[in-house]
Amino acid sequence: MSIEEEIKKIEEEISKTPYNKATQAHIGRLKARLARLREERASRKSGKVISVKKSGDATVLLVGFPSVGKSTLLNKLTCAESKVADYDFTTLDIIPGVLEYNSAKIQILDIPGLIKGASLGKGMGKFILSLIRNADLILIILDKIEQSDVIENELYNAGFRLNKEPPNVKIIKKTTGGLSINAGLKLTKIDIKTIKSVLEEYKIHNADVIIREDIDVERLIDSLSKNRVYIPSITIFNKADLLTKDEMQKIKNSVDLFISAKDGFNIENLKELIWKRIGFVRIYMKKIGKEP
Repeated sequence: MSIEEEIKKIEEEISKTPYNKATQAHIGRLKARLARLREERASRKSGKVISVKKSGDATVLLVGFPSVGKSTLLNKLTCAESKVADYDFTTLDIIPGVLEYNSAKIQILDIPGLIKGASLGKGMGKFILSLIRNADLILIILDKIEQSDVIENELYNAGFRLNKEPPNVKIIKKTTGGLSINAGLKLTKIDIKTIKSVLEEYKIHNADVIIREDIDVERLIDSLSKNRVYIPSITIFNKADLLTKDEMQKIKNSVDLFISAKDGFNIENLKELIWKRIGFVRIYMKKIGKEP
């Protein structure tokens, strides 16, 4: 059985198995096996992998479907000149620019569009995802709200965890003694049997496991996986000038900011949000003998 066939079989079994106390450990093991197989598949996929030399104080990548306005936005945020056209796959190369804001120099990269199936290697997927792994911030650009789920799913399946901290789980492997689970708080989303099932799927049979957060099975698997990337992100909706107020109201909880790259609407607010989300802090210097 090929990896693809095994993955499909496990996905079908998970979808058909009702989740309850009796099946929790079994489903946990299946999810762990699925995560391992996806990692193995990703490592086998051939494709162009590249890293871009970082410059400035931080690097931000523009991530979105082809022709959502990434090139126009890059030109508004920086002094770069990215050629723009109204057809799909406009950006075939990496176009860099520099945003200078609050004394910080932030490298902005316009990369080829991300499409459904990118985590499987479709549409230059491996190339694009390898670029994203080196970013300090992902700026997700939408011009249709249904694009949000597709992009987030592709990034999730590729091991990206947006706006999250790594699980507060420590695993100390031993040669003997079995599994010792030590939780510093009450676990409400996973039981000890499921934890042991997941660990055994990862061939961990002897270890001290210290848990300091109320994890679920996905967070436990994340703590065991090698390809996870924890990175801040901003989601913006471009071409906001084409939306009605009612449409904005319906989707406002799914985006951080509405903009129009073409008209310059909310671009200054976006610069401020980028600066804050990266984690820059203003420092005010007081001259000797002067009031601050």
